[in-house]
Amino acid sequence: MVLLNAEHISLSWGENTLFDDVSFALEEQDKVGFIGINGTGKSTFLRILAGMQEPDAGTITLARGARIGYLPQSPDFSEPITVLQQVFRGAATDFAEERAYEAKMLLTQLGITDFDKDVRLLSGGQKKRIAICSALINPSEILILDEPTNHIDNETAAWLEQQLKAYKGALVIITHDRYFLNRVTNRICELDHAKLYFYEENYEGFVARKAERIASAAASERKRQTILRRELEWMRRGAKARTTKAKGRIQRFEELSSKTVQEEDGQVEMKSISTRLGKKTIEVSGLCKSWDGKTYIRDFDLTVARDDRIGIVGHNGTGKSTFLRILAGQAQPDAGTVSYGETVKIGYFAQDCGHMDQEQKVIEFIRDIAETVRTPDGTLSAAQMLETFLFTGEQQWTRIGSLSGGEQRRLYLLSVLMSAPNILLLDEPTNDLDIETLNILENYLEGFEGAVLAVSHDRYFLDKTARRIFEFRPNGDVQEYLGNYADYLDKRKELERPTAEKTEKTEKSKPKNTGKTKMSYKDRYELEHIDDEIAELEQKLAALKEEQAQITSDFVRLQELSEQIETVSGALDAKEERWIELQEMAELENS
Repeated sequence: MVLLNAEHISLSWGENTLFDDVSFALEEQDKVGFIGINGTGKSTFLRILAGMQEPDAGTITLARGARIGYLPQSPDFSEPITVLQQVFRGAATDFAEERAYEAKMLLTQLGITDFDKDVRLLSGGQKKRIAICSALINPSEILILDEPTNHIDNETAAWLEQQLKAYKGALVIITHDRYFLNRVTNRICELDHAKLYFYEENYEGFVARKAERIASAAASERKRQTILRRELEWMRRGAKARTTKAKGRIQRFEELSSKTVQEEDGQVEMKSISTRLGKKTIEVSGLCKSWDGKTYIRDFDLTVARDDRIGIVGHNGTGKSTFLRILAGQAQPDAGTVSYGETVKIGYFAQDCGHMDQEQKVIEFIRDIAETVRTPDGTLSAAQMLETFLFTGEQQWTRIGSLSGGEQRRLYLLSVLMSAPNILLLDEPTNDLDIETLNILENYLEGFEGAVLAVSHDRYFLDKTARRIFEFRPNGDVQEYLGNYADYLDKRKELERPTAEKTEKTEKSKPKNTGKTKMSYKDRYELEHIDDEIAELEQKLAALKEEQAQITSDFVRLQELSEQIETVSGALDAKEERWIELQEMAELENS
């Protein structure tokens, strides 16, 4: 059953066409990931689907009885109301009273426990979690979510992922979280050059299908250009147009010449721009930071290596962003020291994009930082760097305030890199950036000749870039884990395994005084073959780890391998414990 049908939708802003006669249908059980480069109109299209904005042309038809739940990218928290009132804002009083207990339970799961607090006083992450609760608690057959994973921590993103996988209605979602897209969606809709392209796949399948589409389009264009060259040569030889055949060839040439070639997507080419970094970088000793009577960072030591890739994780409000601000010199610790090498040049990418004059022209903003930069490809001007960051000549002379949020974020990233830093401090760098830009950013960081410290809730980003993870905990402690985010999760699960489970395993490994001294035939058979089973599991585990070590770019496969390694390791542990138990039974029988 079709729940929502959008037909022949068109919308333009000035000379910029966002949608050109596009159609979109949403059926029951559809979970659609909506993607595209920043500035192409993804959020606008979702507002049209939600009935929050009218298109220039086209119609939206909603199935009878179908209700829409909508989470905007930046929810309105301007009214002086409480958390619970915000959750039920716009809902009937009877409904709010009836579902109040359920809402409190949901808010508690999201880490919000002060239900009477004024929402204007909350952090960005807290506001986002309240907005998510509101979208989930109000009944709907269609849920439209615009960047729900922005400003929430990793664990909340994982929790939301499970909620949406279990959601019974239809879902349309914009998110840059590629693990989220891969696990939640069953369709991908791509907005590209004012047209919609549909893929009956999750994110992993979309990547493969899009590559095929681009290759096919390129092949068609090469064939068209070859035919066009031949026809041009024939025209230049002065063909006589008196014959029917000649007239046909002239008409064919004109048709080929008049065809509009769709431009390929621009790519954010980020060549490594940095200054030389000496042996000493940043050394942190005994760092402490508290405010409002709470300790956020307690006695923290850190030495940053020249090529470090550090991921910083933890719940919202545990001091992660404050730590980066201290390293950037924008905040002072209560105790401890931060020392810098003489050659250190820091580039700090803040969550709020720093100060950007909304009235200033784009190119003037970049020229204020540097007129030219040196890259491995040579010296590039400010205008050329802007072009590599997808800012056309016309956009370069527009006001910053006229750019979309994602485009401003991209411009801010360019401004940080234009200063040629050799240590990058990135605070939630994946927020509001499109997936294509994220891929290029990750590739840039891979070749960056300096150290990177990144606060991020993006699991995919951390798996791809981090070599060390520092977890900031609510009690002020900071725990280090070697490896990427998947490694961190595995190690944390092992450390946090419930005491009862550990005790049970210990008890299993001890001789059981059951009075049983004779082994059954089944026990003896199991003991004879268990060595082979253990060896087989060890070989399988070694093969999985070897494959994992060889993969450098397929991060979906890396995640699958991490899960398989965890499963096989668990099975191996269980077999080894069973082997101990069987050996003890055999010894008791023979004693």
